Amino acid sequence: MAERLQKRRCAAITLATLALCGVLAASCAFAQDGQGESGTIKIGIVSPQSGANSRYGAFAWKGAQLAAEEINAAGGVLGRKIVLVSGDSQCAPAEGVSATQRLIRFDHVSMIIGDVCSSVTLAMQPVVESANVILMNAASSNPEITYRAGVGGFKWTFRNYPTDELRAAIALQYAVQRRHYTKFAVLSVDSDYGRGAIAFTKKYLPRYPAEILSEDYYKETETDFRPVLTKIKYSGAQAIILYGQADTTPIIARQMFEMGLAGKVGLVGNGEFANPVTMAAAPRVMEGAVEVAAWLPEWQNPRSRAFVREYQKAYDGEVPSVQAYSPWESLHLLARAVQEAGSVDNDRIRRALTEIKYEGVMGQVTFDDHQQAILPMVLVEDADGKPVIKGAMYSKVDYPRR
Repeated sequence: MAERLQKRRCAAITLATLALCGVLAASCAFAQDGQGESGTIKIGIVSPQSGANSRYGAFAWKGAQLAAEEINAAGGVLGRKIVLVSGDSQCAPAEGVSATQRLIRFDHVSMIIGDVCSSVTLAMQPVVESANVILMNAASSNPEITYRAGVGGFKWTFRNYPTDELRAAIALQYAVQRRHYTKFAVLSVDSDYGRGAIAFTKKYLPRYPAEILSEDYYKETETDFRPVLTKIKYSGAQAIILYGQADTTPIIARQMFEMGLAGKVGLVGNGEFANPVTMAAAPRVMEGAVEVAAWLPEWQNPRSRAFVREYQKAYDGEVPSVQAYSPWESLHLLARAVQEAGSVDNDRIRRALTEIKYEGVMGQVTFDDHQQAILPMVLVEDADGKPVIKGAMYSKVDYPRR
């Protein structure tokens, strides 16, 4: 996923970049006045429109565009039409900051949805804070974004997307409470994503009568997992907690089958388990594998089904990804906040968001004191060579003390 590809590229924001944030503060009032004069509400979409992750940015733009068309067709918000303005982050923090500055200073937006890439969203936070512009993070999952928001300091940052921490907590909760696993082995990719997911798993392990018997990480180019699988085979582990890559999981599955682990050791986490290629690689191994997702096109909610149907109609049958769904849902959420605020004033919209109860596709959306949407995640289990949605689950996140 784009989230995994870009995390290694995260860079610190330079002092020069931060200095520019002050320039934006002066443009905030003008942004609101400009909207009042034009009779529109301008909302920026910051996403990678070019570069290696541009396909995810294309999904984000299409999802937001569909939502804007739906809102405008229904009469807009407070009698005003939604106008979207795109900013290309290229999944690079410096580019994302530049795009954000342009949207605020020259396009006079008062709300921004973005970014797919966590490093960009982290870089955007001080910029929107200085300008008093709402940032609705709709597709990046680094928990640090939320740690820094709301009571964490950045009152203009909200997130309508689950974090890596929540994913790990829910995967563990499901594995113990629903699958009754109590003994785990870890086999995860040796990256910020893989190690981070296991760190979060270990953080929530004390909640349950469960233990990790072994902990191993693999390099991205690795192809022989037999030594570590041998250790796992004789460890007594009931399941492997795996956060990995789409290309690697089928190799692990085939080698598990060769070693007689099919039906004896389960898989839990996030490693593209529901991918048809992965399931076909070793069906008996993948049977019962459990993965946690923010949203899936197969989610059987009436609004979700309608979104998928309208998206496919608008974009030549293309199936929407979560990177399309989340900006679509987030734009509807922002529109509701404007409606409840009864104003296009930035601060009144921000306050409305902190108190909102929005009926979303995944359930009612409210924000906690870190301005993180309290969301369930979808549980997907492989069964007879097909992904089967087993419902959705919430879990409580324990924020670090600051």
